[in-house]
Amino acid sequence: MSRLTRTVFWTLPPALLLGAAYCTAQRIRRCVRRIRTHPPVQTQPDHPARRLLIVGDSTAAGTGASRPEASLAGLIARHHPHVAICNRARNGAKLADIAEQLRDPAHFDVVLILGGANDVLRMTAAAPLRASLERVLSLARQRADTVILMPAGNVGNTPLFLPPFSWLMARRSRQLHSLVRRATAATDIVYVNGYAERSEDPFVKDAQRLNAEDGLHPSDEGYLLWYAALQRQAQLSQRLAG
Repeated sequence: MSRLTRTVFWTLPPALLLGAAYCTAQRIRRCVRRIRTHPPVQTQPDHPARRLLIVGDSTAAGTGASRPEASLAGLIARHHPHVAICNRARNGAKLADIAEQLRDPAHFDVVLILGGANDVLRMTAAAPLRASLERVLSLARQRADTVILMPAGNVGNTPLFLPPFSWLMARRSRQLHSLVRRATAATDIVYVNGYAERSEDPFVKDAQRLNAEDGLHPSDEGYLLWYAALQRQAQLSQRLAG
């Protein structure tokens, strides 16, 4: 959020802010009613060539997909049947909760982390957010030689939020990605960047197709786009092929 945008936000008439807050609250209630949840996809082939651990929030669990097979984990399982997938993701998880998902001492070939949206939505302050992120990355590096971090994109661009709250969510999403860039800059952790400004975001340009009915999570086609980003930015198939 620019200085001009912050000024506009805080100088809006109270009635307008209250009206926007009411509309946002109504949208959140509708979102909760429409959320599609499934058990996170996990696989255990007889002789796995590689072992993948998925941790994170609702996007790692596949919320918003019409069926488990259309979730991100489901797409990975479909294209990599030789890979054993352990999925510990939970709806509503913040980065601090994701750290708890990584406490099991078992070793994997690849750890995939998807999270950060709930810290954006629930206004986690910068210091605890940074500490949780560093804790997650430290634990992940103990669990696997390859760590892939895919933070939430621009939450302010989701259909759920209207101005001025979409501006606030966009600013916090920008801050999250700034923290992630700094935390991964001098490491071998693979950072998959899904952040985009509104004018460049495919989830804005093709909102009806890429967003789930709840207005917050990706749809089946949205998860396909995320899977393509994982392939393009993290060379996921090559890493899972060993």
